[in-house]
Amino acid sequence: MTGSFTEDLTRSLSVSPSLDLHDDLHGSAADPAVGSLSFLNEVMGRYPGAISFAPGAPHTSFYEDLDLTRCIDVCLGDLARRRGLDRKAAERLLFEYGPSRGIINGIVAEALDRDYRLGADPADVVITVGCQEAMFLTLRALFRGGGDTLAVVNPSFVGILGAARLLDIDVVPVSEGTTGIDLAQLQRLCDEARAERRRIRALYVAPDFANPSGTRMALETRRGLLELAHREGLVLLEDTAYGFTAEPGDGLPPLGAMDTAGSVVTLGTFAKVCLPGARVGYAVAGQRVTGRATGGTRRLADVLAEMKTMVTVNTSPIAQAVVGGLLLEHGGSIVRAGRAKAELYRRNLRLLTEALDRQVAGRVPQVTWNRPDGGFFVRLRLPVAVDMELLTYSAAEHGVLWTPMSTFYLDGSGDRELRLACSYLDPADIDEGVRRLADFLAVVAR
Repeated sequence: MTGSFTEDLTRSLSVSPSLDLHDDLHGSAADPAVGSLSFLNEVMGRYPGAISFAPGAPHTSFYEDLDLTRCIDVCLGDLARRRGLDRKAAERLLFEYGPSRGIINGIVAEALDRDYRLGADPADVVITVGCQEAMFLTLRALFRGGGDTLAVVNPSFVGILGAARLLDIDVVPVSEGTTGIDLAQLQRLCDEARAERRRIRALYVAPDFANPSGTRMALETRRGLLELAHREGLVLLEDTAYGFTAEPGDGLPPLGAMDTAGSVVTLGTFAKVCLPGARVGYAVAGQRVTGRATGGTRRLADVLAEMKTMVTVNTSPIAQAVVGGLLLEHGGSIVRAGRAKAELYRRNLRLLTEALDRQVAGRVPQVTWNRPDGGFFVRLRLPVAVDMELLTYSAAEHGVLWTPMSTFYLDGSGDRELRLACSYLDPADIDEGVRRLADFLAVVAR
């Protein structure tokens, strides 16, 4: 009897290995933006001898003398002081799940105020599993469905495009020029949406050396964008990942520091400033939310923290302590923690553009590129279509990898552009990589 029941149960739960589930899966399973990073990793794995300009990853030299134990110890001392705990009680914070909003919120809020005059209260900050979770939670909180649309600067980071796709949020592109987003086009989109009884609910933008374009938004454009956002009731999702790479004292504050109307939700990561393996990011969301039923108010950060309990529960307290300790060892400053890294990345950008000038400009004049002052990326424009097939050829025949730009665009443009990332490479590899790239470009641009 028992054996028969077990056999019946096993049969009822079994799934044929030949069962085709494709039509039953969410549409994002076949979305190019969602799958693009996996494909790049696959190509890199197949051609380990190729020099890769693909990954926008921090340089590994900064991990060599990193003492994680010391970082944790420094952070524990600070947490004990802030909370009035003894050492044992502070240590227990690292062993437990911990609050969903995080345990280093005070350290992060003070660093953002010290470096960028953000003026955030620790209660406005939610510590997330990388910036990707911050994007996901913020989108989920803001978008109820129906006629709400997310606008993104075109081209845009694939992480926000993928998150919107997973959440079934409609996305519209807004063009950018050399000074940043096209404000006139954004206004037209808002007007058109209103005429159709829809609304542009939020705009995702990275004002400082955006991934993938490398564009930096001018001060006047920042002011104009904030005015438009206030006028239209638009929430600005500001990605600050590469702001630390700016030249010191260049006078361009983040949107969050200029915001006087509560329009900006600041999204950030410590992957570039500290280390990517910690997977620690944050959202600063001090906007007040009024409950439809109760009429009471709470912070948007409170909403994000509640939603986080249903996604990742909390961000690893141990990883938070590593990041908190790294910041404290640099005077509680994001800028100071990233200063040496920023100098290396600016150097690498200079070496990359100089190598392109020296090895590509005269040989393949049809190819052009931008010249960002910070960030990780340079964008090339080619006279031929750029796709994954061409990338595979480049890797196999010329030993050089890069990233096609088409997956960063929503409107079908960008199919003749590629992105070069130089943050991960040493000077000799940059020079040799550009030499290989020049050989590749000379062949395909004929």
